[in-house]
Amino acid sequence: MQQLIKLLSEGKTQFHVVEACKKILSENGFTELSYDTSWELIPGKKYMVSPFCSMLFAWTMGTGDSALRIACAHTDFPMLKIKSNPEITKKGYVQINVEPYGGLLSKTWFDRPLGLAGKVVLAGDNPFSPSVKLFDSKRPLFVIPNLAPHLDHDKSKELDVQKELIPILSCTSSLSDDELNGGQVTEGFLLRYIAESLDVCSESILDYDLYLYISGSPEEIGLKNEFLSSARIDNISSVSAILNAITQISNQNITAVAAFFDNEEIGSRSKQGADSMLLRELLERICPDRQLLANSFNLSVDVAHATHPNYLEKNDITNDIILGNGIVLKSSASQRYVTDSEASAVVAALCKQNDILFQRQVNRSGMPGGQTLGPIMSSYLPIKSADIGIPILAMHSAAELAHKKDYDNLVRLLTVYFSI
Repeated sequence: MQQLIKLLSEGKTQFHVVEACKKILSENGFTELSYDTSWELIPGKKYMVSPFCSMLFAWTMGTGDSALRIACAHTDFPMLKIKSNPEITKKGYVQINVEPYGGLLSKTWFDRPLGLAGKVVLAGDNPFSPSVKLFDSKRPLFVIPNLAPHLDHDKSKELDVQKELIPILSCTSSLSDDELNGGQVTEGFLLRYIAESLDVCSESILDYDLYLYISGSPEEIGLKNEFLSSARIDNISSVSAILNAITQISNQNITAVAAFFDNEEIGSRSKQGADSMLLRELLERICPDRQLLANSFNLSVDVAHATHPNYLEKNDITNDIILGNGIVLKSSASQRYVTDSEASAVVAALCKQNDILFQRQVNRSGMPGGQTLGPIMSSYLPIKSADIGIPILAMHSAAELAHKKDYDNLVRLLTVYFSI
């Protein structure tokens, strides 16, 4: 649990999630490789590679040919992304232009302290090889104030994200004359602040991927401290559980692979997303034995919708998913989840043999859920696969809610999965 809380606190963006994961793996004996070099892999050793800074693969080289086990999760989550030329000066306020990344629950982002983090790309000696630095403000810089109810009488109107989700950064009355020009904040104002923080020249910044994030630490709440409330539980909880498991492997016969992809929240169709060729290429490099690949298994690990006590009509009528009742085994007739009956039987057997709590999820008919990494990967990796994860409430909110017992059960299942 402490590792999860640490990752939730440090993983402000997908880039920071990968950076934190690499540190944990390195501390547990994983050697980092470069994707564009040849490898001499030694049975019994542990490796990792990050083809792109928001994507990471880690694996243990099995000494036998008994099994290949894969577990995957995504490193990204809904956020607000800073646009180019972002500065706005309006009626004495300094604001920054943003756009939603992924399906964030927009109304939950109002009135919250927001930090700024991401990657900044700097000019290098070779135009085709710019350098990258990670940035984190380490403190709240922004806020998106709500409109008071006395001034908002149209409660049914749809949120205008271009108008209503623009955060406030400062006031012109707080700025120096050098930071203003004719009452307007000068162009490049935000990049100059970032450059100063990184101790680089602002003119060397060529581009960036910067996001607003929810500030504050995860909170253990509930009468028995049984719940965890935090941003980014979707899907850092899955990343953390896989890390927990792969760093505790005791059976060296098994080749275990952890795959962490970016861009799941926007469809996975990117070079660093699950809908790329990189995982298939990796498996061919570390596992040239086609027979072993054919006998492998994949777990797609992502959070699941728990039954909401105030909205019971939103869930299936005979399959309740309750916080604290264990991990969720997901299936769908439309294959929005990849689990079939054979794969489901494998997960169920592992859970029953090891006293791991689990529950089954199907979506309410006529109400399709979100798609996971599982079906995407199965399109180019035709092996037995199942979709699992912990149940949460308030998915995509600024404060999602999980049960600590479910996370513990997920870690136990993944540890068993990687070990037998």
